Amino acid sequence: MRRPPEPDLTQRLELVERARRVRERILDVTWTSGSGHVGGALSEADVLVALYFAALRVDPKRPAWPERDRFVLSKGHGGLGLAVTLCERGFISDAELGAFGESFHAVGMHMDHARVPGVEVSTGSLGHGLGVSVGIALGAKMQNASFRTVCLLSDGECYEGSTWEAAMSAPALGLTSLVAVIDRNRLTMDGDTEAEVPLEPLADKWRAFGWRVVTCDGHDMDALCTALFGALADGASGPTVIIAETVKGKGVSFMEHRPEWHYGALDSSMYARALADLRRSAREVP
Repeated sequence: MRRPPEPDLTQRLELVERARRVRERILDVTWTSGSGHVGGALSEADVLVALYFAALRVDPKRPAWPERDRFVLSKGHGGLGLAVTLCERGFISDAELGAFGESFHAVGMHMDHARVPGVEVSTGSLGHGLGVSVGIALGAKMQNASFRTVCLLSDGECYEGSTWEAAMSAPALGLTSLVAVIDRNRLTMDGDTEAEVPLEPLADKWRAFGWRVVTCDGHDMDALCTALFGALADGASGPTVIIAETVKGKGVSFMEHRPEWHYGALDSSMYARALADLRRSAREVP
């Protein structure tokens, strides 16, 4: 089964518009549900759109298709962004998305992989997703399967020892079909990563563990597509990590670079201001 073709200029512009729509719907869900991990959902939106609408080989009509690419959201608190993206892609309905965050609902704050099509692993406890992804990619290698495994991590997960155990094992196991993407928004819920326990030089650390490293602007659709399609192409010599430089709260002026918007609620005034910011930025796109 051939991989999806890299999008042309027109398609990339459509991806930019899709990402804006995803951000609007993230705000909608945060407003209607009463709260959410909105800052990180906004920072990961471009990455998720580039994956689900261009790079990943997936089919919402066949969510269990054996040849599908596997996506693991290691930063499980980013489930708000993933839920909106899955809805936009046709994996879940508008009604199901409308129940986001409800207790005991499949599309809860951390989604249930056994009940939500398109969710491969139930995540939430940080630092576990890359290890699970290593296991999935190893299974693919042992079965000589053609699918790729992509894992989206928060940069805060690079504080976790389990992340580095997985990072050390992947090159040793020759997992050429594994791609990690780091949502490098430089903020945890407590503040700036470099003011707490510095992660830099982050790229050098991953190289030292044997990974091919690509750094790009996580809000530049051209750069993202180039990085993702390059990482997912045949002929890789080992696992690839894409460090996507992003902005927490991207697109909303009063949320950008603000750790207090790791998780929060919107009143009616904030909701209106946030939507206005996103629509204003859309008009400014050349």
